[in-house]
Amino acid sequence: MKNKNEKGLLIILSGPSGVGKETVRTRLMKIKDFDLVYSVSMTTREPRNKEVDGINYYFVTQEEFKHNIEIGNFLEYAKFVGNYYGTPMDKVEALRNEGHNVLLEIEINGASQVMSKVKDDRMISFFLMPPSLKALEERIRNRKTESEEVILERLNKGKEEMTKTQNYDYVILNDRINRAAEEIKDLIDKKLNITK
Repeated sequence: MKNKNEKGLLIILSGPSGVGKETVRTRLMKIKDFDLVYSVSMTTREPRNKEVDGINYYFVTQEEFKHNIEIGNFLEYAKFVGNYYGTPMDKVEALRNEGHNVLLEIEINGASQVMSKVKDDRMISFFLMPPSLKALEERIRNRKTESEEVILERLNKGKEEMTKTQNYDYVILNDRINRAAEEIKDLIDKKLNITK
């Protein structure tokens, strides 16, 4: 529940590309009691089919992104497959200061940057784990949005990322979307009750 006098929770949802972060995030966003606000990332990549600027990402030029780096306006940022991705600090902090719980759906290196910068007890982190590397490959290929070269790069990165779960509060197996989302929901609920 939102409490205007209390800083909102920062929720990190991370995991390899293709693991189902967006689907789990969509389920969590439907839980009205959590007053979850999705943190929209900034990127220099082109929008995919049906993606909307300001909703899926803030789609910006390389120059705009680099300006935000220079002024220190990122909780985290990274370059991957030729494009930059980052979480604008000003937007996240404004939402948290209003009492909203903010959900970050970010890749592993970005999550590490955020966890090293945010040092309060109003944060919880989840690593979403695929049932297997084969399942991860199938999910990436089924998107039909990337070249073979990019698919292989994502798979190699995913394999490495699955060895970096030790910094997260929880590792959640995404064998079934509903079950994984319910497990995360219960843990967020517990965190909100503990830190009130």
